[in-house]
Amino acid sequence: MVGSAFTPRIRLARPNELDALVAIDDDASELYAQYGVALQLASTDSFALAERQRWLAAAEAERAFVAVDESGGCLGFAALDSVDGEPYLDQLAVQRAFMRRGVGQLLLEHAVTWAERQAGYGLWLTTYAHLPFNRPYYERHGFVVVSELECGSGIRHHLEEQRRALPAPSERVAMRRSLRPCGQGGPNGRT
Repeated sequence: MVGSAFTPRIRLARPNELDALVAIDDDASELYAQYGVALQLASTDSFALAERQRWLAAAEAERAFVAVDESGGCLGFAALDSVDGEPYLDQLAVQRAFMRRGVGQLLLEHAVTWAERQAGYGLWLTTYAHLPFNRPYYERHGFVVVSELECGSGIRHHLEEQRRALPAPSERVAMRRSLRPCGQGGPNGRT
């Protein structure tokens, strides 16, 4: 696993791996704490419970994916959904030991491919705008911040829920990556 030969692979997450997904997310959340954003919620917190339920539903519906090493160990995951009729990246998390090694990019590319297969015109996500490893990372991968006024009710709901439960609520933003070439249209005239 050490060195340039490291090549993770992507597979479907299994519903019985929910604890592994939570552990990956908990580990990744430690990075946020280094920037003053403590994301540690009690396992009984209503936001944490709802989040885990969404990840479980994603695994059951075969729209959650894990990056694994050659021994099958989970390094990171992506959980997807459909919100406002378009694909939504509910969560992307990578263990800190495997960050900056292409695992997140591989998962994000897989999420984009999944979204394209859903015939979506765009892939949505919500994230922090002020952290150097969130908004700028997604911008490098073709996502743009979308004004809340241009978001559908489902995306606004996710933002509101996150702003109630997470630190730095004013820094939560919606982002979208177009998946169709200009001129092919999309919901609400978006391309």
